[in-house]
Amino acid sequence: DSEGGLYVCMNTFLGFGREHIERHYRKTGQCVYLHLKQHVIEKVPGASGGALPKRRNAKLFLDLETNSDLNSDDFEYEDEAKLVIFPDHYEISLPNIEELPALVTIACDALLSAKSPYRKQEPDSWEEELQASKHAKALVQLDNGVRIPPSGWKCSKCDLRENLWLNLTDGSVLCGKWFFDGSGGNGHAMEHYKETGYPLAVKLGTITPDGADVYSFDEEEPVLDPHIAKHLAHFGIDMLQMQVAENGLRDNDIKPRVSEWEVIQEAGVKLKPMYGPGYTGMKNLGNSCYLNAVMQAIFSIPEFQRAYVGNLPRIFDYSPLDPTQDFNTQMAKLGHGLLSGQYSKPPMKSELIEQVMKEEHKPQHNGISPRMFKAFISKGHPEFSSNRQQDAQEFFLHLINLVERNPVGSENPSDVFRFLVEERTQCCQSRKVRYTERVDYIMQLPVAMEAATNKDELIAYELKRREAEAARRPPPELVRAKIPFSACLQAFSEPNNVEDFWSSALQAKSAGVKTSRFASFPEYLVVQIKKFTFGLDWIPKKLDVSVDMPDFLDISHLRARGLQPGEEELPDIAPPIVIPDDPKGIYCHILWSFLVALDIDESSVMQLAEMGFPLEACRKAVYYTGNLGAEVAFNWIIAHMEEPDFAEPLAIPAFGEVASSGAAAFGAVGLDNQPPEEMVAIIISMGFQRNLAIRALKATNNNLERALEWIFSHPDLEEESEPALDMMDMENNANANILAETGSEGPRIKDGSGKYELFGFISHMGTSTMSGHYVCHLKKEGRWVIYNDLRVCASERPPKDLGYIYFYHRIPS
Repeated sequence: DSEGGLYVCMNTFLGFGREHIERHYRKTGQCVYLHLKQHVIEKVPGASGGALPKRRNAKLFLDLETNSDLNSDDFEYEDEAKLVIFPDHYEISLPNIEELPALVTIACDALLSAKSPYRKQEPDSWEEELQASKHAKALVQLDNGVRIPPSGWKCSKCDLRENLWLNLTDGSVLCGKWFFDGSGGNGHAMEHYKETGYPLAVKLGTITPDGADVYSFDEEEPVLDPHIAKHLAHFGIDMLQMQVAENGLRDNDIKPRVSEWEVIQEAGVKLKPMYGPGYTGMKNLGNSCYLNAVMQAIFSIPEFQRAYVGNLPRIFDYSPLDPTQDFNTQMAKLGHGLLSGQYSKPPMKSELIEQVMKEEHKPQHNGISPRMFKAFISKGHPEFSSNRQQDAQEFFLHLINLVERNPVGSENPSDVFRFLVEERTQCCQSRKVRYTERVDYIMQLPVAMEAATNKDELIAYELKRREAEAARRPPPELVRAKIPFSACLQAFSEPNNVEDFWSSALQAKSAGVKTSRFASFPEYLVVQIKKFTFGLDWIPKKLDVSVDMPDFLDISHLRARGLQPGEEELPDIAPPIVIPDDPKGIYCHILWSFLVALDIDESSVMQLAEMGFPLEACRKAVYYTGNLGAEVAFNWIIAHMEEPDFAEPLAIPAFGEVASSGAAAFGAVGLDNQPPEEMVAIIISMGFQRNLAIRALKATNNNLERALEWIFSHPDLEEESEPALDMMDMENNANANILAETGSEGPRIKDGSGKYELFGFISHMGTSTMSGHYVCHLKKEGRWVIYNDLRVCASERPPKDLGYIYFYHRIPS
């Protein structure tokens, strides 16, 4: 609170402003609070030229800290602390040893001397010093002939293509563990360690000439591998042998291209600062520019403004006891900071006059510091919780995942980005096709380097650059490849080869191609230019190209058409399970684990049968509830007694059908995300209300484990009545008009025209996503504005051709 200070509950140690302290008292009954207030003593020139103290209140912004320079010699500080007793607001000044019990005095002293949570998260404290692994020196590596390619990795057990780890003993590529935010994998790397005891793994995608992220399963922590170059070379990865140029400089010693940094940040051009609502900067917390750029773009969208800032009073009123751990509260507070204008005010005229008189200029760094938001949104994520630079595209998807899992009212703002992709897969030999649909949020465009319009200039530049290196002269002026946007769009629409394609028509492996089209067009189209790749030498690199991105975009010709006359669909047959030569019994172990999973607990079946239920129904109940016991199976029986096939024999799918059936063991999952009754019954059997179980499963995409975590992370919902939960479900299921044209089932989408207009883009400077800097440009009130962390200015030369992520909004038809 800018004037009232900070009230800290002496029981929960949560801080509140003056506006919310009364609600906290009424909600919790906690009556003892520590009231903290800080006054700034501003020195003003006296008659004799000395400095006289002038007292004024300091602004305590909690998370939304301003960044004005209050640390100069012109200011001193005076702290004031009182103990306040509610409801009478009885105040006791501190320190007061005479009137207060010793225990209360000790608690107040401990709180006043505690280190601020913001200071605890300073950049230098985010990184822990890693220790060398005890396994690194004598690590055994199998001579099994495994060679790892520079790209195209996937988990050997589940085909995931992200969060992949290379085991440094046998070269297995497996997915990492699942994280609470929905990222990660299926934990196959850990399972492999438990089966084999091979202790060290390196994360693919983090390997650079400076090292890599290495994890020790045995030591249960990230570690250093002093012999990482040798261990990687065993599998054909020569990452640490950097090519030395003839001038003696290594590739990584070459400075980033200055021209890119200058052009994107519009250096050398006098930019006019912008102030007011929507023109608020964000402090860089140490490589957090990726977060700043994404959040500026997100809160320029009206749907996000309405959902969080428009609902701010409601979100704050219904926030949990600990609002620091509530996603919607943190989003609302951040959005309010960016859009209210309270933290983006022009300097006072008196301050400008004083600067002129002193012949000095102090830039007015208004803005907010999103420390609490970053700490919450990155909690538990191995990358975003670090202080390393991250990929803005990955953070955007991470944010959308959290928005999806934390609905606010009847409107889910992430609906504006969601669209359906139709994938057409064709067997090249039989010519038969298969059509599938998936949900996506980003249109990823490849860079068509072969279509560069200035190839002659590029060849000449490369020759001059090599001559300059040989003669130890300064390099020539940079020539950037100019790529037509139409070529990138054409590359997106062309068929791609499908690796390891198995044709159900031939029931054998064959050549296959896949083509992607839009089954629906989103309200807001996010386009990513895929500039980051790996070279043949395994070193991550960025394609420094110029793409002529259009202000107006029409992708109507990419509309999906579905099965066409004359096309014949591929049979719906799953590929057979092929068990290769298996000297270590790994595949047999997997097969045995699967067969054990299909075993049915006959004791639970008999308990249910003794109650008078049909024997086959009892077997189905135990099977579909995963052998969790008779009580859980009983709830399944109650929920399915009226079904016509209730007493029909249990039909267990064949082993080869599992790949296509997915989670069918828990019943069919409808396209409307209606949770399977079996999962609902399991949660109800634990003592939770039915509506709460359904809501938790919907919020976690019908993942039972995550649904239970969701319930425990929302304890306030357990106390709400059934009608209240019914009302919340009605709100979450509203807006039926945004469903697909194909019917009432399916993901919530906002289909419409395929014509768009550019309103923003995020640019990256540097050679890799693991380094560099992000800047955001947004078009507001008819002109472009640059958001460079705290600096918000009118843009004079928006570098639309050098962007990384572009934001388009649909043009009303």
